[in-house]
Amino acid sequence: MKRIGAVLEKALNALMAFCLAFMSILVFGNVVLRYAFNSGITWSEEMSRFLFIWMSFLGAVGALKDHDHLGVDTLVRKLPTGAKRVVFVISNAIVLYVLYLLLDGSWKMTMSGLESKAPATGLPMAFIYGTGLVVSIGMGLIILCHLYQALFRPGAIEELTRMKESEEEIMTAAPVEHEAAEWAHGRTQGAAGGER
Repeated sequence: MKRIGAVLEKALNALMAFCLAFMSILVFGNVVLRYAFNSGITWSEEMSRFLFIWMSFLGAVGALKDHDHLGVDTLVRKLPTGAKRVVFVISNAIVLYVLYLLLDGSWKMTMSGLESKAPATGLPMAFIYGTGLVVSIGMGLIILCHLYQALFRPGAIEELTRMKESEEEIMTAAPVEHEAAEWAHGRTQGAAGGER
C-alpha cells in the first residue's frame, strides 16, 4: 500500500512540475515573441490559465495528503484521545459529503462541457471541469485512508490531528530556544573549564 502511495505521490508531483514548467515556458515565450518579434502564440494565455487551474487543484490533493491545509486545532489539541477520534471522524465525514457534492457537480459539468470548446485552444471545456472529478476522487481516497487509520491503527489519531506550526509560532519559539541553547552551551563550557 505504501509503495502504491509513493508511486501516486511521484506522479502527482511530476504532473504539477509539468504544469508549472509548461505554463512558465508559454508565458515567457509569449512575452519574448510579443516584444522582440511583434507576434505571439494566440492560445498561450488560455492554455497557461488551464494549466494553472490543474496545478492548483492537484496541489490541493497533495496538501491534503501531507496535512498542509489550514486548520484550527486549539480545541482538538485539548481533547482526550477518544474525543479526538470522534471529532476527527465527524469532520472527515462532512468533508466526504462535500467531496461527493463536488464530484456530482463536476460530473454534470464535465458531461455538458464535452461539446463546448474553448475559444483559443479548441480544447473541450470538459478538460477544465474534469479537475473537479480528479480532485474529489483523489481527496476522497485520502480521507478514507485517514479514517481507516484513525479507527483501526493505534496511536494514529495523534498524528492525524496534529497541525503544523505556523510561521509566527516558529518565530516566537525560536528566540526562546536560542536563549536556552546559549545557556546550556555556557554551562557546558563552565563545567569543562572549571572554576578559576
